[in-house]
Amino acid sequence: MEDFGAVNWLAVGAGTVVAFVVGWLWYSPLLFGKKWAEGSGVELGSADKMPAAAMVSQFVALLCLAMVIGLTATSDSLITAIFAILAVGFMVFSNGGFSQKSTYAMVVDLGHAIVAGVVMIAAQGLL
Repeated sequence: MEDFGAVNWLAVGAGTVVAFVVGWLWYSPLLFGKKWAEGSGVELGSADKMPAAAMVSQFVALLCLAMVIGLTATSDSLITAIFAILAVGFMVFSNGGFSQKSTYAMVVDLGHAIVAGVVMIAAQGLL
């Protein structure tokens, strides 16, 4: 049984927030946003035009992944955390294929999932 009392909640929270901010930058025009949007069939808008439901869903997904990472950290199960991150990443990648995104957009989405997971593992190690 999982020991939620042993979870480093500061690391879970920090990992979630930092991964969310990294995602904001990741999909911005400064990094991969322009070509990703083109390959995803969407138009980049201003910050006030971001879809609220998608933003909330992204935050909840990141929080859930951070909690999985936090739980695996309590039992030194890094390989389980890595497989969880890869599962999320490749699920997002395959969803992109089904929705006919470009290969570039799918790789950007996969990369974001992996980077978010790395951020969360780092938060567990640093905090």
